[in-house]
Amino acid sequence: MDEFIVSARKYRPSTFDSVVGQQHITSTLKNAIRNGQLAQAFLFCGPRGVGKTTCARILAKTINCTNLTADTEACNECESCTSFNDGASMNIFELDAASNNSVDDIRELVKQVYYPPQTGRYKVYIIDEVHMLTLAAFNAFLKTLEEPPAYAKFILATTEKHKIIPTILSRCQVFDFKRIKSEDIVKHLQYVAEKESINYEIEALHIIAQKAEGGLRDALSIFDQLVSFTRGNLTYKQCIENLNMLDSDYYFRFVDLFRAGDIASTLLLYQEIIDKGFDGQHFITGLSEHLRNLLVSLNPETHKLLEVSDSVRMHFGEQSLSCGLALLMKYLEIASDYEYRFRDATNKRLFIEVCLMKLASLTKNLQLPG
Repeated sequence: MDEFIVSARKYRPSTFDSVVGQQHITSTLKNAIRNGQLAQAFLFCGPRGVGKTTCARILAKTINCTNLTADTEACNECESCTSFNDGASMNIFELDAASNNSVDDIRELVKQVYYPPQTGRYKVYIIDEVHMLTLAAFNAFLKTLEEPPAYAKFILATTEKHKIIPTILSRCQVFDFKRIKSEDIVKHLQYVAEKESINYEIEALHIIAQKAEGGLRDALSIFDQLVSFTRGNLTYKQCIENLNMLDSDYYFRFVDLFRAGDIASTLLLYQEIIDKGFDGQHFITGLSEHLRNLLVSLNPETHKLLEVSDSVRMHFGEQSLSCGLALLMKYLEIASDYEYRFRDATNKRLFIEVCLMKLASLTKNLQLPG
């Protein structure tokens, strides 16, 4: 049996241009390399799985490349690039501060810094989860970080910028990585699926992107899990079942029942959701999110705020116009209030049912469009 390599590793970007969703970072780094204006220390901040360590490795590889391309990318052919690709580079050092966070660990690193590189131009030190360093370790690092040898570069990465002491922040160029847009995640998942000859429904990939909440590594992990579950045939139905997510079609049906004032069918539909094993908190949170999406859909200019597939976006647009602003505002006001108070409710099922009955009774008091 061949060794399985997770998609997050197998399709890890190896050039600046292949990094997903962080163009503001990669273009700045490429310009700095091109203009010879590299800082001695960088701090990469942002949520997990958005490309901080990947960009650190690409930067380390690129600045040591002896034959940069016209687009300021590593050539992947010179001795420095090939040794990096083989995991045998003697100029790039990675330290996990989560398990090497003591002052002795940093003092050992500082000693190594003052030995110049045997080959190549720079020695690059990548310190991941740098916020885990102790205060004493940070202080032991300050002088070296401020005045390192010309051949030494430091790239610090963290998910918790607020835990970095100000004296470290002031010595680094700070780059803030952002959550990756759902559309960028979906495009990358399409690329991976096609490379792996996996059949997929585009709605399934949108569900994965939604579940990942802006983290590409999380999206690829979920993707691998679902590929195993579905045997390489990713369908929307199988994805929501495996991820324990409520089908968005339920919420569209609820809003149609609210407009029709059909209290009985509304309660029966909620019973169907209970029978599927979903709890009230999950449901009421999803309902509020659905109503928010309907409000966003009223204006075509804000459709881009919906992180859904084109077919679902169209459905939102149609339903929002059938409801109108006044009714949707009332719906959201009630749903948000009940979502906020849900935790303190004693009889949670009755609490949700009262909310649904209120929502289904609104049409008697408001004039519907059309």
